[in-house]
Amino acid sequence: MSTTIDRMSPADLGTVLDWAADEGWNPGHDDAAAFLAADPAGFLVRKVSGRPVSAISVVNHSESFAFLGLYLCHPDFRGRGHGLAIWNAGLANAGARTIGLDGVPAQEANYARSGFVRQGGAARFTADPGLPSTSATRPARPEDIDGLLKRERRATGVDASRFLDLWFRDTASRRTLILDDADGLAGYGTVRACRAGAKIGPLFARDEAGARLLLGDLTATFDAGPVSLDVPESATGLRSLLDGAGFRPSFSTARMYLGPPPATAPDRYRSLATLELG
Repeated sequence: MSTTIDRMSPADLGTVLDWAADEGWNPGHDDAAAFLAADPAGFLVRKVSGRPVSAISVVNHSESFAFLGLYLCHPDFRGRGHGLAIWNAGLANAGARTIGLDGVPAQEANYARSGFVRQGGAARFTADPGLPSTSATRPARPEDIDGLLKRERRATGVDASRFLDLWFRDTASRRTLILDDADGLAGYGTVRACRAGAKIGPLFARDEAGARLLLGDLTATFDAGPVSLDVPESATGLRSLLDGAGFRPSFSTARMYLGPPPATAPDRYRSLATLELG
């Protein structure tokens, strides 16, 4: 019986995203291509006799920062060391980079034992679409991408351009909308249809009025059922807006770092792109 740790193929990533769906993470229909574009070498799978049994992604976004996600083990193979083996391989892939992750409370102590330190958190807010669509926004165009990447770098302190350059481009089940005003870019948001409902992320707006307009148009993009956003603790304005619009938190995550955290510029009206890639 052979045991290997390999880079994920697109088919392997599809299998791992199915595992993530079974665990309640609800991935989008078109996530795989954008994920792999971020760092093809960062998606690892452990196989026993050719069968995937555990997985991790440690995506090297830049020379100084990596992000950990998709840390999963198939239920039939838990308790046999496959999770620890893939964990160690994933951390090694990051080298000396700082590593970030969004962990559920049940795993926070385990991550702390590996040296990760909590530096904030996020909550997933979910509701059936209810805000009115106003058509105040427009579809993102290719010439918008550089400005969106710059704005995300400012907010997160991380250059995740390889991932976001593809994430901001439309597919059959993912759309990015732009809100303009007299001063230029007033906000933007990406919505994607998922295994259940849809998710919005990232979202950025200068103020409550802009966030409300974006949410209305984004939630109306796909007739897919409930809509969710992963909102940082620092985004107090967006949290208040969502609460007033009938969104409710369903679960929370801890943002943790192994190494010095990036220098961020928190916004009051912002949601995360995806918990898997930070």
